[in-house]
Amino acid sequence: MAESKFYEESAGSQRSGKESKYYTVFHVAGIVFFIFTAFGVFLSFMMIPSMISEAGKVGANPTFSIVSWCLGVLSLAAIGVLFWRLKRRFNVSYDYVFVEDELRITKVFNGRKRKYLYLIKAADILKIGYCESDSYQDTLNGMQGKKPKIVTPNSEPTEGKEFIYVLQNETLGKQLYVLECRKTMLEFLVRAAGVNKFVRK
Repeated sequence: MAESKFYEESAGSQRSGKESKYYTVFHVAGIVFFIFTAFGVFLSFMMIPSMISEAGKVGANPTFSIVSWCLGVLSLAAIGVLFWRLKRRFNVSYDYVFVEDELRITKVFNGRKRKYLYLIKAADILKIGYCESDSYQDTLNGMQGKKPKIVTPNSEPTEGKEFIYVLQNETLGKQLYVLECRKTMLEFLVRAAGVNKFVRK
């Protein structure tokens, strides 16, 4: 029987219950402000001509009133966008899919919307190890200030999982990745990249 070359798992937030509520709050708040913005734009078609007409009657310049009104509408839109962006910080998880000697990493927002992030090719892996080992710090120091790409939402590994690092050779130089996975995923990566690439504890 041919050896399986497919495996997948996820690194989910340990605070997913609470963060899911935060996500919903920011999501709803963003929608409310977008509705306010749409209403403000609708009113603009009536308010701006009225401002110009009233200013014309008294010989005043309507520019200040028009600019103030437009800034108010833009502020509503900006707040809506801010809430919409902030929600994406909550209840984030990462999917790891190992297929044919490649690890595909996807970011998942609130268990629904997905964003493909990275591809780690076994042929380009330079080193694999545990983040709790001295080799991780040595590898990090060798990155010359280049930050690792952390693809886990947790600061501590979930029970049954460990933080591992993968150093890959890429077009723009070496890149260090930090994953939170079970031993099975680690074994898939090590077998694909070669046992000599694995730095033990």
